[in-house]
Amino acid sequence: MTGGADGRLLTLADYGEAASGALDAGAWDFLEGGAGGERTLAANLEAFERVRLLPRLLAGVARPELGTRILGRRWRMPVGIAPMAYHTLAHPAGETATALAAGSAGVPLVVSTFAGRTFEEIALAASAPLWLQVYCFRDRSVTRRLIERAAAAGFEALVLTVDAPRLGRRLRDLRNGFRVPAGVGPANLEGGGYEEPGAHALAEFDATLDWSVIDWLRSVSTLPVLVKGIVTAADATRALAAGVDGLVVSNHGGRQLDGAPATLDVLPEIAAAVGGACPVLLDGGVRRGADVLAAVALGADAVLVGRPVLHALAVGREQGVADVLGILADELTETMILTGTPSVGDAGTGLVRLAPPGHTSGHGASGYGPVPVLREPVLREPAGGEPVGRESSEGMPGPGLRRADLHASVSDPVLDTMNFLNEITHRYPDALSFAPGRPYDGFFETEQIFTHLRRYLEHLEEGGASPGQIRSALFQYGPTSGQIRELVAQWLRREEDVDVPPQSVVVTVGAQEAMFLAVRALISGPDDVLLVSSPCYVGITGAARVLDVPVGAVAEGADGFSCTALEAAILAERARGRRPRAFYVIPDHSNPSGATLTLSARRELLELAARHDILILEDSPYRIVSPGAQLPTLKSLDRERRVVHLGSLSKTLFPGARVGFVVADQVVMGPDGTEGLLADELTRIKSMITVNTSPVSQAVVAGMLLADPEEASRLRARTAAYYGDAMRVTLKQLAEHLPSVERAALGVRWNEPTGGFFLTLSVPFRADNAALTRSAEEFGVIWTPMSYFYPEGGGEHEIRLSVSYLTHEEIADGVGRLTRFIKAQAGA
Repeated sequence: MTGGADGRLLTLADYGEAASGALDAGAWDFLEGGAGGERTLAANLEAFERVRLLPRLLAGVARPELGTRILGRRWRMPVGIAPMAYHTLAHPAGETATALAAGSAGVPLVVSTFAGRTFEEIALAASAPLWLQVYCFRDRSVTRRLIERAAAAGFEALVLTVDAPRLGRRLRDLRNGFRVPAGVGPANLEGGGYEEPGAHALAEFDATLDWSVIDWLRSVSTLPVLVKGIVTAADATRALAAGVDGLVVSNHGGRQLDGAPATLDVLPEIAAAVGGACPVLLDGGVRRGADVLAAVALGADAVLVGRPVLHALAVGREQGVADVLGILADELTETMILTGTPSVGDAGTGLVRLAPPGHTSGHGASGYGPVPVLREPVLREPAGGEPVGRESSEGMPGPGLRRADLHASVSDPVLDTMNFLNEITHRYPDALSFAPGRPYDGFFETEQIFTHLRRYLEHLEEGGASPGQIRSALFQYGPTSGQIRELVAQWLRREEDVDVPPQSVVVTVGAQEAMFLAVRALISGPDDVLLVSSPCYVGITGAARVLDVPVGAVAEGADGFSCTALEAAILAERARGRRPRAFYVIPDHSNPSGATLTLSARRELLELAARHDILILEDSPYRIVSPGAQLPTLKSLDRERRVVHLGSLSKTLFPGARVGFVVADQVVMGPDGTEGLLADELTRIKSMITVNTSPVSQAVVAGMLLADPEEASRLRARTAAYYGDAMRVTLKQLAEHLPSVERAALGVRWNEPTGGFFLTLSVPFRADNAALTRSAEEFGVIWTPMSYFYPEGGGEHEIRLSVSYLTHEEIADGVGRLTRFIKAQAGA
């Protein structure tokens, strides 16, 4: 036994050293060796040697959260066991012992096509997820039978290995004349000829595979499909376009193409290309808990560990594997505490410095820089065409900025979601789009702008303003807090029964700036957290990402979020040592779900906010443009100044003005005991961002607010009726195209909002970017994946439809196209 001075095995390297003496030399070389000169094998390990982790001091992290969710299943830590052939080479118990250890550790096991124990035996021993690694044989019926057996045994996913049309030339095995020993073989395959792995692969593996194999796998199984062997962003985007459910960044442990890059080096680029559309896993070279955190920080959702598991199996059967997984968990915990990383989800590129290849220990700290360049994602490569994406910057003058040198938010999937949607819209201009949530512009006439502008100027003149003051009201910056605060306050009093002094109003550049100001002011330290209703409007989560603000999700039910769920979230955050400061919610016809809070729920929410001393960020832009009587706003019910009201006039008046506001009447105590309003603090922040909201836009909006009340009422009624009719037409068309019996058989359902712009459909397939691309390309209809709106994952089988921008005829045509897509995607 090797290891420390007392013989204890304390690291994965200790287990490797012990296994080298426990295994036959030929078996050791088979398990340990790589292809060719083993450059890629060495590069995988060397890449992690170039990592440096940056601590965040005084972070107060005592019990970090290691858990993560992948494909709907919780993993106790972001680690799984990679697929490897013949665990029985390491120990006769083979994969059954590995499965026992994986279950006790709460991590999944990916079982090789060439497993030494049967799927049924492994499943009987397992208590954590099992995935099947698939090699596609020339005889597809062999592959189909393997998949069917695994599915029957309870396996939960398929991992297609795509980097092995033949096995790499492994010189150790050739020099040893290695043959699989008697008593070891693929327990789930019939026949013989497995003694020489390379020769068998050359004879039986299908070297003609192309991306259509994904469709074939879908035709024989309903299990999620991941693709293993991705080392380029281009192949990652091709895989997404083919409809995969996940990627494994892998070079086969250095056993295939010798000279391929280390997986850690290509991970950031691939993660950026994927943009959160599916889970990204990594294998190759992981030997420490710190390696796990580094990979997650650079874009992986989890890692798969290979050879160390077999080392542990050889040394100590299932207990050895359990010990190795325990070492990784302990090291990961320690690394997260020392780097101030409270959860796996909080690990980002700012945590890592990665030296270029060749700069390992001994080259000095000067060799370390931020993580490598993250290229813009290439969204897909159309048949017969050039890849769609941005031009290369090669040859361009300038400093050659790398995205990794920029703030981590620019690589955050939240900020990429709408970019992808816009790209799809521009690429398929003839498709009917249920995606944009913008108002219908058929109500507007260009000349109206001048009418509104003149009305405001007359209002100023009637109020005694001189010609010079009127000129300044249009041509100068104006007050940072806004020059139409009085009119906004009057409008709120008249339309929303919100009675606040004008001094509590800050006029903003749309409601988006109002969100930034409120979040920046309220979240003051690293342990403060913003809670949001989930699914949630991406504007608020995007603002949080840009501002480095932690976000906690409160799951919605069919009728919106519940106060019970919010209270549980508040208590959970406090138990983690974090301070919930505010809760963001859209109480009326929310974006994206369309849910509306009941009056009793609104009152309960206000009571809860007072009880737990938090603020509520209320965003309610769809109320006045929805038909029928509306429930009172939270702000109108607020008696303790718990509500910061975020307002938008884009839906109510017109979007091009980009005028919003925030009502912040909370009292703020200064260090000298003086009192002011939160609005004053927001104004200070705004002075450093936009300085002021466009005076011309404010003037036009003011003219609209000054319109005759009866005229304004008629306009609002007309607007609300239009959007209400659009919602009714959409629901009617859905019911006609998908009658109740048919949609029940398909597993399709939708909610029926009473107003607003949005409704949600549940569908029997993954509604991801690949499905969206197919919908636009083949069926001419665009929608929004609901997964965009879940801060902590979810909504994979839901889509959002916006009804605001289409005519009734376009809605009817679009629902027909959408129905045909749903049926085709569901295989009906």
